[in-house]
Amino acid sequence: MAAPPTNRDTHGRGRGPKTVTAAEKAQAHEVSLRRIGRLFTPYKWQLTIVTAIIVASSLVGLASPFLLRAVIDKALPERNLQLLAWLVIAMVAVAAVSSGLGIIQTWISTKVGQHVMHGLRTSVFTHLQRQSIAFFTRTRTGEVQSRIQNDIGGMEAVVTSTATSIASNLTTAVGTSVAMVALSWRLSLISLVVMPPAIYLTRKVARMRRAITSQQQRELAGLNVTIEEGLSINGIQLAKTMGTSAALVERFTASSARLIDLELRSQLAGRWRMASLSIIFATIPAIIYLAAGLPVTAGTISIGTLIAFTTLQSGLFRPITGLLGTSVSVISSLALFARIFEYLDLPVEVDDPAHPVRVDPAAVTGHVTFDAVSFTYPGADRAALDGIDLDVPAGSTLALVGETGSGKTTLGSLVARLYDPTQGTIHIDGTDIKDMRLADLAAIVGVVSQETYLLHTTVRENLRYAKAGATDAEIEQAARAAQIHELIASLPDGYDTMVGSRGHRFSGGEKQRIAIARTLLRDPRVLVLDEATSALDTETERAVQQAFDALAQGRTTITIAHRLSTVRDAGQIVVLDHGRVAEAGTHDSLLEGQGRYAALAA
Repeated sequence: MAAPPTNRDTHGRGRGPKTVTAAEKAQAHEVSLRRIGRLFTPYKWQLTIVTAIIVASSLVGLASPFLLRAVIDKALPERNLQLLAWLVIAMVAVAAVSSGLGIIQTWISTKVGQHVMHGLRTSVFTHLQRQSIAFFTRTRTGEVQSRIQNDIGGMEAVVTSTATSIASNLTTAVGTSVAMVALSWRLSLISLVVMPPAIYLTRKVARMRRAITSQQQRELAGLNVTIEEGLSINGIQLAKTMGTSAALVERFTASSARLIDLELRSQLAGRWRMASLSIIFATIPAIIYLAAGLPVTAGTISIGTLIAFTTLQSGLFRPITGLLGTSVSVISSLALFARIFEYLDLPVEVDDPAHPVRVDPAAVTGHVTFDAVSFTYPGADRAALDGIDLDVPAGSTLALVGETGSGKTTLGSLVARLYDPTQGTIHIDGTDIKDMRLADLAAIVGVVSQETYLLHTTVRENLRYAKAGATDAEIEQAARAAQIHELIASLPDGYDTMVGSRGHRFSGGEKQRIAIARTLLRDPRVLVLDEATSALDTETERAVQQAFDALAQGRTTITIAHRLSTVRDAGQIVVLDHGRVAEAGTHDSLLEGQGRYAALAA
């Protein structure tokens, strides 16, 4: 297989695969508040109810200062116990109603927020499932996990409470301002003079935190990559055999330490600005008391009015502070939304056709043709495949041989549409595979690769992964065909044996036979075997090859192999050289030709 190219600098030296492209793009990815708002569109009725509850709760809560004024200015001076009792009952009722409405509001808003989070998680996961193999070869696994877990998780507070917080605080602020003006418009002017500097300082703090948040998420992604590479079974084996455990610990420690610094910067960003704002908020009541005691105003404001006003004022500063804090959170979270939306905006390189051709996988015979197929990996200097023309009749066997990097695996990947050809077409039974639904193509083409991947579950569930409704009898039949049933049956838990992380409970040859059984369980019309027996010993390889020979009846098989002993009986052998067909024929005819095949067989 021709390896994906590495990035090169201006002097042509390889720098290795570039793995931070997505993170860099996220920094510049602009997010509109309108797009974020569209996430809540399906829940507009719930949000309308929440808003109505918030308005009602805010209006009810505004009654408290007026009740307090009546207590101080009337009930107590006049010793009117009946009025005092009713006023106290009204105060308790206001608190009870406000609390009850708050519980309902919290329940609805949290439910809406969690549904929005669920929608984001599933949308990102679903969209990434549609991405081509090329995307995952150039993207770190930890980076993908970080987007889904850390980024979406970091937005939870904003998504869950922002809308209701804005509505609640805004309603309370407006209502309180009106009530303050009704009590004393002169004192109101003193209270509201703090608003312009508050808004200015808040915007500066928000911009600072947004930049830091973006850095935090990139660092978290890097930490995830270190965990994935250092704590997976393969990573642990590599670290132990290479003696790099100490270096990995150092790398992890450095990344974690940087996160400490970033979190401190995030929490302290603009803290002195907000602290000065708090001092101003605390100073305003003192100024009001001073103003009420000046000779000019003495006697014009009752004590009840003064206390009710300062109560309203403290009630005004709380929602204002809440609004300003929400503004900081929303602007900071735009960095998270940018990273998520960037993934959602990724183009799907290999997708279902707009108007798919109806195909019955069971009726497909498996006639495969390659018409002038060429393929170049993105950024590569040369084509991995160049002008491939092949005809593979239904039920026949095509063997692809050649030196490493000749394009064998790439050609097999194109049949399964893991990539799309840069030029040319591939047909199965005369239908361009690009015109088939991906699900239909997956039912027609089965792939067993040299890199076996097993899920961390039982053998049975690993096999059933290929066919969800498979019966135990079908599973056993596929295992027998792959020459693995006897070994599985001999285990204490049989087919319920846990395979371990990435299948490390089994040897390489055993894992490959399980993978072969998993593919055969789907009964595909076309089999692509990419070094499928490379990890097997000679005796096991012979047994599996016999099973393949029996199963190949009525099935088209494309075999990719280095060991020519596995393909000598193939109906057609094609030798690839630098992405081109160097020669083709049967084993005997190619040996007689004394060409590249004969050189490989020597």
